Amino acid sequence: MTVKLPSFRALGRPLVLLGFLTLAACATPAPYAPMMPGQATGYTDRQISENRWRVTFTGNSVTPREMVETALLRRAAEVTLAAGRTDFMFDTRDTRARTRYDAIPTGPGFGYGYGFGYWGFRPHWGFYGAMGPEVDIVSTTKYESYAEIVLLTADQARSEPRALDARDVLAHMAPLPPPPPPRT
Repeated sequence: MTVKLPSFRALGRPLVLLGFLTLAACATPAPYAPMMPGQATGYTDRQISENRWRVTFTGNSVTPREMVETALLRRAAEVTLAAGRTDFMFDTRDTRARTRYDAIPTGPGFGYGYGFGYWGFRPHWGFYGAMGPEVDIVSTTKYESYAEIVLLTADQARSEPRALDARDVLAHMAPLPPPPPPRT
């Protein structure tokens, strides 16, 4: 008795989908922490003049835009208080979305010779047909929010309608989630 096993092509898509679901279950948003050398997520801040700072927060592919912008606001308030001031305002502020597209093979076919495909007449061999390999296109978006903040004196804050009280900003924010456990 011969048992016929299902082809890789028949199992390919479910296996790829199962792999992505497994990875997605492990993914968590970028923690609110300083960006260390070699890391791609977290906050940075740099003083660029006596009362001006550049602040950034970069999330990972599962960090929503709103969370990235909230982290930037939190860091701006923290920098203000650490510098001995209580008020600040945003001079410039923006959030960039960086989207990457990946083609994920869904399983090989087999063939050789020539064929007509989307790109016209071209030869094919090995595991691909005239249209090329079967793939799923997956997009991944990461957000980076950045701002230049101006630290204000009490007199400047009273006369500036865009001034934010750093203590008030932090008081109205939800508490930070606990940091993820260290990787071993």
